[in-house]
Amino acid sequence: MTTTPISHTILATLVTTFTVSSESSNDWQGRQWTIPFNAGVSQLLKLGGQPVSIGLMGTRYVAAPAGAPDWGIRLAFTFQFPKSQPF
Repeated sequence: MTTTPISHTILATLVTTFTVSSESSNDWQGRQWTIPFNAGVSQLLKLGGQPVSIGLMGTRYVAAPAGAPDWGIRLAFTFQFPKSQPF
């Protein structure tokens, strides 16, 4: 199986990021493609003085083998440990 990631950030500022990405996987023996389209937003903020990035991403599968999901959703929390405080 071969995976080719393609990712592009459309707009990024210090606190909010909007992202659109896609990647593809191909089962060469079964001749089946899996192609998700992802769109999301993340926000950098402080929780109790700790910088945290909170992100939400939705996925829609453009192509997928039988029995695969049609869509997906992801919620992520990323704790930031900068050497100096950006804000």
